[in-house]
Amino acid sequence: MEISTAKEAADDGLITSFGRLLGAANRLEYILGRALEDECGITHLTYEVLLILGRAGGEGLSMRTIAQQQVLSTGGVTRLIDRMIAAGLVERAEDPTDRRSRLVRITTEGERTAVAASVVHRRNIEQYFVAPLPADHFEQFAADLRLLSRAATAALPRLK
Repeated sequence: MEISTAKEAADDGLITSFGRLLGAANRLEYILGRALEDECGITHLTYEVLLILGRAGGEGLSMRTIAQQQVLSTGGVTRLIDRMIAAGLVERAEDPTDRRSRLVRITTEGERTAVAASVVHRRNIEQYFVAPLPADHFEQFAADLRLLSRAATAALPRLK
C-alpha cells in the first residue's frame, strides 16, 4: 500500500496494529511496574535482571550478557548492578574461567525478593494481561509473542 498522507498513515492497518501493541505494552509496563515498586520496592527492570540471574543459576552471568539480554548499554547495566549490589540483591563474584572477569549472581536476599515480587507480578499479569483475552486465545497469543520476541532478538545488533 502506498501512503501519501498522514491520514493514510494513521489509518494503515499495520501501523495501527503495531501502535496498539506498543501502547498496550507501555500501559502494562506502567501498571505492572508500579505494582512492583509499590508492593516490593523494586523496579520492573531490577525484577527482570533478578529473573535473568535466577534462570542462569550458580556462578552468575557477565555484565555483557545481562546488558545484551536487557538491551542496555554496558554503562547502563553497570549502574543498575551497582544499585542492586547496594540493595543486597546481587553480588559480584570471580569468574572461575577467567580471573580478569567478574560475574554477577543473585544473593539470598535477591532470591527472596524475586520470589515475593513474582507473586505480585503473576497476580497482576493474570488480571491485566490474561483476563481481558478470550480464554481460548491466550495459548496462540503466547506462541505468537515468542515468535515475535525471537525474530526481534535475531534482528538486534550484538553489543561489543
